[in-house]
Amino acid sequence: MARFREVLRNRNFFLLWMGQIISQLGDRLGQMALIAFVYLRAPGSSLQIAKILSFTIIPVFIIGPLAGVYVDRWDRRRTMFICDFLRSLLVLAIPLFLFYAKSLGPVYLIIFIAFSIGRFFVPAKLSIIPDLVDKKDLLIANSLVNTTGMIAAVLGFGISGVLVEWLGAKSGFYLDSLSFLISAACIFMISKKFMVEMDLKKVGQEIIEVISKSVFQEIKEGVLYFIRKKDIRFTAGIIFALWSALGAVYVVIIVFVQNTLHSATKDLGLLVMFLGIGLFLGSLVYGRFGQRIAHYKVIFVSLVLSGIMLDIFALGIYNYPNFALAALLALCLGLIIAPIMIASNTIIYNVSDNDMLGKIFSSMEIVMHLGFLLFMFVSSMLAERFSNLLILVIVGGLLSILGLVSLFYNRKAAWLN
Repeated sequence: MARFREVLRNRNFFLLWMGQIISQLGDRLGQMALIAFVYLRAPGSSLQIAKILSFTIIPVFIIGPLAGVYVDRWDRRRTMFICDFLRSLLVLAIPLFLFYAKSLGPVYLIIFIAFSIGRFFVPAKLSIIPDLVDKKDLLIANSLVNTTGMIAAVLGFGISGVLVEWLGAKSGFYLDSLSFLISAACIFMISKKFMVEMDLKKVGQEIIEVISKSVFQEIKEGVLYFIRKKDIRFTAGIIFALWSALGAVYVVIIVFVQNTLHSATKDLGLLVMFLGIGLFLGSLVYGRFGQRIAHYKVIFVSLVLSGIMLDIFALGIYNYPNFALAALLALCLGLIIAPIMIASNTIIYNVSDNDMLGKIFSSMEIVMHLGFLLFMFVSSMLAERFSNLLILVIVGGLLSILGLVSLFYNRKAAWLN
């Protein structure tokens, strides 16, 4: 824990880390507020929920490639501050102006714009970490940043549903807007001494550069860089497989838990909390001891164990529908999955040039969401013909097989950092 405290004493990194914890907690409130909003406008309409989900993911494919290019051009700190400030205003517009609008079109537009802006924020956040900490602290810093999502899962999913039901959907949007504003303030307070200040001359040079070199040319350069780097290609494949598995179980496991534990939302929400606790603890453990083990080996072994644990989870609560057992298995699953993303991001940091990180992480976002969306629809269609249990067991088996095959055919990489 001493190493974690040492990294958190870095004022700039601490401000980034704390701001993200707050904004991601707000995100969970925003998600619950959207669900409550749709329920008020169109009770029981899964189509409306699907529409909202699509407007949150489409920007990944439309805006993501452009965002990576501009993040590498712009001051990353300034980019993050502006993004959070604009998102705060956009979310605030829903309860202030659009809550009682006859058409849902303006709300969809606001959601699309807000998540489009978020496409600039994500690669900027990931790319700025090497600017804030020493190289020897990258793994621990990456682990701590990863915990923001874990903490949000533990706290946000556990309390947001209760808060929104208690205070109402409008209050959920207000709290989400406030969280973005607090995050923007934290980012604004990050010292600029590690950045190169932009003066008028530099701005003029950038304008000339934009004219002489198209954005699409830079996207092409990013794709070629992505293709040439074997480690990045391989890591992208692993991330695609993991998020494809997550997409395949996303819809199926909700129905599966509801049917086996006979609870619509309560047990499901609590299980997400225990999964989040496992992810949080797994991030801490791997961040503390991960440098002793080769990153590729961690990824391969985690894939094998994740598949096995998913099968144990599905078969366990199907045969013994007990919440305590389900909570324990969910926690163990989180422990096992956590190191995969941390190790993958660390590999990317180690093999990528700093001025290409924005493009690389934007590309990874596209890879993740493409796998998630594609296999979410595939599993949803299969669930019409086959049991949820069968689909979960098959996905778990495929994950384990992928991990074993990767471990066998990449034995050299598995023993090298």
